[in-house]
Amino acid sequence: MLRPIMPRLSQVLVAALALALPPAAYAADARTFKGEYTVSFLGLSVAKASFSSQYVGDDYTIDGTVSAAGIAKLFDDTHGTISSKGTISGKRMHPNAFRADYTSGKKASMIDIRFSNDAVTSTKVVPAPEKRDPKEWVPLGASDLVAVLDPMAATVVHADSPDKVCGRTVKIYDGEMRANLTLTYQSKGTISVPGYKGDTVTCRLAFEPVSGYRKGRKALEFLKNRSRILVTFAPVGKTGVYAPIRASVGTQIGPLTISARRFEANS
Repeated sequence: MLRPIMPRLSQVLVAALALALPPAAYAADARTFKGEYTVSFLGLSVAKASFSSQYVGDDYTIDGTVSAAGIAKLFDDTHGTISSKGTISGKRMHPNAFRADYTSGKKASMIDIRFSNDAVTSTKVVPAPEKRDPKEWVPLGASDLVAVLDPMAATVVHADSPDKVCGRTVKIYDGEMRANLTLTYQSKGTISVPGYKGDTVTCRLAFEPVSGYRKGRKALEFLKNRSRILVTFAPVGKTGVYAPIRASVGTQIGPLTISARRFEANS
């Protein structure tokens, strides 16, 4: 059985969304953006995701679906939807709401985050988290939830050129944990997938949990101290926005890879 050695697919999918799903493009130029992705673990397809985004003025709305695929579907039939809404001002994303609904077998789960003035105003998680021992958990502080982005908005990179995509730190909140994602330059290259053929830039991503997590959790310690995480970005049309087209994450038991099957912006 794969279950003893694989992370639960529902956890993999939610984590992968922070790296895999491109956000709304800058509204002044692109009106629609469509993408399709596959998630592979140890070389085997375990999930697929697709999404579409729409814009009216400076407002953006992103809707996506994610589901188990391949051999993983035999052991953990996870599927769900995800959405993000907000506004774009200057070169910054300002989320208003993020929601993820997914079902694993007969168990339904939900994450709902609301924002105002770039700060989290409410979080609802179903099933509700169990009571946590403060000796075992790093608590979330009020300051941790200011100037943060949801997992979808956090994938946006506004840059004047590929050389300026990396070299930044993103503050992300997923409904439970606050973390910092720091991007540093790794390399340049090219890629060809349906909808896009052209230049890319790859950043190495450093993961640092800040709060809202269990102390001593081995998976997080591995991601922070030992994992090699690479994210490859491609331009979304001529918008000045760059979005992930491929990502690889080293885990304790093997590599997790997220690859675009389609990456397409339409004006």
